[in-house]
Amino acid sequence: MLPELKIAQLRHFVWVAELQGFHAAAEKAHRTQPAISLSIRDLEGKLGQALFEKRNARAARPELTPFGVQFMVYAKELIAHHDRVVNDMNLIAQHKSGHLRIASVPSIASRLLPDILARFIGDATDLHVSLFDDSSEAVLAMVENQQVDFGIASLWEADSDIRFTPIWEDSIGVVCRSDHRLADEATLGWQQLRGERLIANGTSRLLSGTEAEELVADAQFYMSNMISLLAMLEAGMGITTLPRFAFPAEHGQLRFIPLNDPLVGRDIGIVCLANRSLPVAAQALYEFILRDAELNPARADKGSH
Repeated sequence: MLPELKIAQLRHFVWVAELQGFHAAAEKAHRTQPAISLSIRDLEGKLGQALFEKRNARAARPELTPFGVQFMVYAKELIAHHDRVVNDMNLIAQHKSGHLRIASVPSIASRLLPDILARFIGDATDLHVSLFDDSSEAVLAMVENQQVDFGIASLWEADSDIRFTPIWEDSIGVVCRSDHRLADEATLGWQQLRGERLIANGTSRLLSGTEAEELVADAQFYMSNMISLLAMLEAGMGITTLPRFAFPAEHGQLRFIPLNDPLVGRDIGIVCLANRSLPVAAQALYEFILRDAELNPARADKGSH
């Protein structure tokens, strides 16, 4: 059976040799000199070999035995490896190291996550982040397939293996060009949209089951890509409905008008596997987002007003 070497004993051995004295090593270790001597003797007993030449009245400084010289190399390697592992584990435990993999719907990925991640990561240069933005359906699929640590989406099934934690509330509005006849309205009802050319998109499903469902059914165009949708709107090809978070924060050519009849909203939150623990960094970010939403409700629900 191999002897169990304690890191503290290895440090004591190296310090005695490098500082050339048991007294100096004891001061560095904040131990008594007899304690250091006992530690070295115990280490020698485990190794079955003497590490220092037997001291005599003329030996002012401890001298390594030939075995001690050879063991010094391995002792330093073991200490260095131990310290690297402890340091790495400490960084991971403090979410300062590792790899975060997140999937999010584009509206949150572009509007809220940049600020959240900037504050969460801070100066942690060893924490890497991969962010994938896609539809809620795609986000859920990535979570289920364990391609990401967690996702941010507005869709989930209550009887699935997915746990949903609601974070933000969002509301639906009408988006049109700033020179459109509806652009100056404070709010709109779906009846006012009759006769307008509607451009449907992936979020138009939120109108399903409401009085405004026929608007989606009568849509002349469908755009799955946000860049293409905005380009069509800018060209005056029609109007669309979007959650406020999905509407570009600073867009001079387009207007967002809240839809109040029907009043349609959506909950956006964190989705993760219910039966699996999150990696340390992902759990820390999860908790950071929850605290941020509690401490900054204006930031959390600014899209719903």
